[in-house]
Amino acid sequence: MLATTLRQHLFELDLHGFTVIPDVLQTNQLDAINSANTRLLETHGEDLVFHGRAGHLANCVALDPVYFPCIDHEKVLPVIEGILGTEIILGSLNSRVVRPGEGDQAFHADIPNQLRKSGAPVMVNTVWALVDFTAQNGATRIVPGSHRHPDTVPPTDLTMTFIHRAEMSAGSVLVFNGQCWHAGSANHGKAPRPALFGHYRVSSWMRFQCDPHRGFQPEWFDQLNDRQKRLLRMQKGPGHPTSSDYDEG
Repeated sequence: MLATTLRQHLFELDLHGFTVIPDVLQTNQLDAINSANTRLLETHGEDLVFHGRAGHLANCVALDPVYFPCIDHEKVLPVIEGILGTEIILGSLNSRVVRPGEGDQAFHADIPNQLRKSGAPVMVNTVWALVDFTAQNGATRIVPGSHRHPDTVPPTDLTMTFIHRAEMSAGSVLVFNGQCWHAGSANHGKAPRPALFGHYRVSSWMRFQCDPHRGFQPEWFDQLNDRQKRLLRMQKGPGHPTSSDYDEG
């Protein structure tokens, strides 16, 4: 990533709490991921209610190697490292699919109150658009500047006047400070609106949201590069204990 482009993304993250990186995934990658996503939702998906109902697929990196390029993508990881540093883990890579007729998700942040702080956050989230995100099909909404507010949800007695709808083309990635208030939107279209969510955490004293060792196929291990292994705490191979500092030593 060009230094000037990286600086622009980091500036927007500091100012607004989010930025959009266009044209991250190419058409062939989108086709492969969408095909796997559709198949795996049938076999491993669930109907999840989290501030709103949607189809959900958890721990994608333990389900198919097609997701591996998203772990450390050269257009995305430098932006994440720019605010979290390099000592990070992939807390989870999940898929959320807003189906036709499903409504607005409630605004929320991904970092609990006791971990919210000014300056560099402890978590950054990414939303990978697997189809075009539009106002019609439920593009993610996000509140600019909300990463600086002390609470994880908006006050109920006040109005959020400025809300950004992240309309973006398939293959683009929304990167946001995990302290931002955000929400999926209602899908008024005729087709599902799938996305991937890559959730990154500072590694010190932080556990996974979804442990990639659980269900990971040993024969896939050699397909990971060294940086991906570190992000998955898999330097010693899949299945190695990852629950303590001693395990990581």
